[in-house]
Amino acid sequence: MEKIQMKTPLVEMDGDEMTRIIWAQIKEQLLLPFVELKTVYFDLGLPNREATGDRVTEQAARAIQEYGVGVKCATITPNAQRVEEYGLSQMWKSPNGTIRAILDGTVFRAPIMVEGISPVVKNWEAPITIARHAYGDVYKAVEYRVPGPGKAELVFTGEDGRVERQTIFDFQGPGVLQGQHNRDASIRSFARSCFQYAVDTRQELWFSAKDTISKVYDHTFKDIFQEIYQKEFQEKFQELGLRYFYTLIDDAVARIIRSKGGFIWACKNYDGDVMSDMVSTAFGSLAMMTSVLVSPDGKYEYEAAHGTVTRHYYRYQRGETPSTNPMATLFAWTGALAKRGEMDGIPALVDFSQKLERCALETIESGCMTGDLAGLWEGAAPVRRASTQEFLAAVRTRFEG
Repeated sequence: MEKIQMKTPLVEMDGDEMTRIIWAQIKEQLLLPFVELKTVYFDLGLPNREATGDRVTEQAARAIQEYGVGVKCATITPNAQRVEEYGLSQMWKSPNGTIRAILDGTVFRAPIMVEGISPVVKNWEAPITIARHAYGDVYKAVEYRVPGPGKAELVFTGEDGRVERQTIFDFQGPGVLQGQHNRDASIRSFARSCFQYAVDTRQELWFSAKDTISKVYDHTFKDIFQEIYQKEFQEKFQELGLRYFYTLIDDAVARIIRSKGGFIWACKNYDGDVMSDMVSTAFGSLAMMTSVLVSPDGKYEYEAAHGTVTRHYYRYQRGETPSTNPMATLFAWTGALAKRGEMDGIPALVDFSQKLERCALETIESGCMTGDLAGLWEGAAPVRRASTQEFLAAVRTRFEG
């Protein structure tokens, strides 16, 4: 068949370890034979981030602002062990955190559901979409290791020169400090994105935080969400028969476990990080979740919502053949290509992406799947445990059939 032509490039961000291997396999097996792939390439692998002083990450984010759509492989956020392993000059920050701070958007994550794999929470019947604020909080925090006794203060100096200060803690010995921030403008963008996404997808919206403890920080989120809802979205929600409500995050967890699913759960940055992992695992696997960052000005970044699968990468280095699930990485590519096709008016690219997703789901439903799903299988077809390469080859066979 003639290859599908692209007009505008995607911003392609390569990553680390096993997901970097899978990235190349997906391109070779499922994309390049069918699409004249046009990308602006950035290597966000840890060695190149070290070599560029991590400037490459900021360059990639700026490119998404320019071209409108990006697709990102999973990357390493180094800890002390990784600094030693890779010989790093410093503990570089999360690439995702850097990109999200520049784009100032909202991350929407939803599980990829297949017939034959039931959620661990048996009453969940429909996907739960996590809407995660993608700016600030712990990801932009300033940290300090307190060496010994002393007074820690929170100090704000206004443009008019006025200084306000509060005592955080009187240390009698060593400890740690962390300062977090957020901006009203970013919280408003987050709220609007959540309400608009709820309207577009006809789902009710839950927002949770901890305003009973964080009486200024979290309460600001709660107040802004309520203001945006009442002024801009309440009438539309009522027309569509949708519901919005706020609840404490601990209450939200209890309610969600008892729910049937089928709604959007909006969370602050770190809450959304943790809860999306919980939701995706409960629906089957961390590798069975879509993730897209949407900026207030309509820029999109698609990514896998899991890590670099280090354990499988070490096996791969020993010459073994891992059975790593490529679904989240594949759906990052198909999501980005479909959005590119939608924005550029290329129906063939949208159709290609949707067909590839269907074929991947049908391959699993036929019984062919990677190891993480094999133990969860409840379908009628016998399980055929496949390596990553074998699974991708099966998807291609079905696509071409």
